[in-house]
Amino acid sequence: MANPTTRVTLVDYCLRRLGSPVIEINVDEDQIEDRIDDAMQFYQEYHHDATIRTYLKHQITADDITNKSIPISDSIIYVKNVFPISASNSTSGMFDIKYQMHINDLYDMSYIGDLVHYEMLQQYISLLDLKLNGSGMFTRYNRHMNKLMLDIDWDTELKVDDYIIVECQAVVSPSSYPDIYNDMFLKQYATALIKQQWGANLIKFDGMAMPGGVTVNARQIFDDATEELNTIREQMQLNYETPVDFFVG
Repeated sequence: MANPTTRVTLVDYCLRRLGSPVIEINVDEDQIEDRIDDAMQFYQEYHHDATIRTYLKHQITADDITNKSIPISDSIIYVKNVFPISASNSTSGMFDIKYQMHINDLYDMSYIGDLVHYEMLQQYISLLDLKLNGSGMFTRYNRHMNKLMLDIDWDTELKVDDYIIVECQAVVSPSSYPDIYNDMFLKQYATALIKQQWGANLIKFDGMAMPGGVTVNARQIFDDATEELNTIREQMQLNYETPVDFFVG
């Protein structure tokens, strides 16, 4: 199959690209699975098509307050913002001060007839909110810990049944979106990793004469694969990797 849609068809594609079944590829099945895992991990951590910005909803529990953190999936690689939503204010309705301010804003906007005044007013309100209330919740997150730590006063700022919205970058699951297996970069990188493993397996037989007068040149296979990997990684940095300052804000 020219266009892999599963892990199995991706492996078959890589082996065919290396010459199978015309040439025997001396790599164990477990080694192939390990190299596919390595390729997928590199792809998910660096390629901009492997992740997507999303928003997660979480309802605060008593355990969260005790632990002073919330559990989070290991598919989340980066957390950018956290927005608290208090359950106690959800029913304030027309008596909420923000509701009254927006009603007044909409009246002014309809009176003036354009969005200039409304936009200026919103920027002014945002500036006041930043000066008086700060920039919001400070967070600490490491994807290997599987929890999001909030540097807040847990006894006053959040209560049980309150909600928080987490703005984050999540890994796109290949099981849900199998088109990932057909990504050009992933196919090239996985093939090069298997080729390098092939050369590493045969390198102790380098220069040995085989039946028929064929000489094993495993070192060349290994070196070619290493050069291919270096080129692919350089292309990743130049063409596919999200700039570092993308997450600064």
